[in-house]
Amino acid sequence: MKIYTKTGDQGTTALFGGTRVPKHHIRIQSYGTVDELNSWIGLLRDQEIEDHHRKFLQNIQDRLFTAGSMLATEPQDPDNPKKMRIEIPQVTEADVLLLEDEMDALNTELPPMTNFILPGGHPVVSYCHIARTVCRRAERMTTLLNEQTEVSSILLVYLNRLSDYLFVLARKLSAELRADEIKWIPNPLKE
Repeated sequence: MKIYTKTGDQGTTALFGGTRVPKHHIRIQSYGTVDELNSWIGLLRDQEIEDHHRKFLQNIQDRLFTAGSMLATEPQDPDNPKKMRIEIPQVTEADVLLLEDEMDALNTELPPMTNFILPGGHPVVSYCHIARTVCRRAERMTTLLNEQTEVSSILLVYLNRLSDYLFVLARKLSAELRADEIKWIPNPLKE
């Protein structure tokens, strides 16, 4: 199987199910950003971090491939309900609960937050914050898609929770790497 198909040379791509859409379509933007997020998480997983975090991040990468598949699947055509819809794995409530449980466990080992935190302090922590912000963009793209056509509500919840998890993980990595967490304290207005 060749990696290049030449079918996208005119600026379109096919969804699961065969419908062709422009490569700039919001559906493509959504799952493309999820794919970008998956790559950043792969970079984070490749760093010198605890094995537990690596395994948890690998599970998230699996879930993101599932999320991408969900987003790449064309919705059921209401004018042609007999048209077969492709059966694909789904992100589930259990996936959301797993993120919430992990956040709760990580948070028990962290000092309470009293201010916003400036991203950075260590390259590993910075990679985690980049992944978090890309996740937020994926969430924004997916909610925009949801305004045009229905998207699984659990997928929207999962992306929201994932960005929260990545923030908590960044704080946990800061603690484990003994990196400074710099509180954001706004500068007073200067006259």
